[in-house]
Amino acid sequence: MTTRQNHPARGIALAGIFAALYVVLTLLISLIPGFATSAIQVRVSEALCILTFFTPWAIPGLTIGCFLSNLLLGCVWQDILFGTVATLLGAVGGWLLRKVSVWLVPLPTVFANAIIVPFVLKYAYGAEGAIPFFMLTVGVGELIAAFGLGMTLYFALKPHEKRLFGRFQ
Repeated sequence: MTTRQNHPARGIALAGIFAALYVVLTLLISLIPGFATSAIQVRVSEALCILTFFTPWAIPGLTIGCFLSNLLLGCVWQDILFGTVATLLGAVGGWLLRKVSVWLVPLPTVFANAIIVPFVLKYAYGAEGAIPFFMLTVGVGELIAAFGLGMTLYFALKPHEKRLFGRFQ
């Protein structure tokens, strides 16, 4: 029996809300030149990857949100493709680690972006610098977004978990 709390339409709506939030946050932060798209970047919207702790619907929502954000920002096709793959891998990894510890949920996002995005910066955008340097700078930005902002978001949402996300755990 499908209840109101775990009805598929509710999950699809959540995914749409998460995608929209990701796009809005990315576009707003992009108004600060280079803040979310340069070698040293803090993509604030990556904090939303903590939502995979609460619901699997965050996975398609964040993936679609990343794809649309990169498309709307006019990123090159390699960034649209591989940036979206990095977000997808981070979201799936976070979902898989959620039962181990909430503190592990942001790690796949940090690692996926720190490994994939530097190659995009170097080879798709021709950024000057070494891949290990970009791994460090992107990784630090992801730590700030995924851990700093993401865990803050987690603690704000945790008391309202059942009401907001239903019974997806």
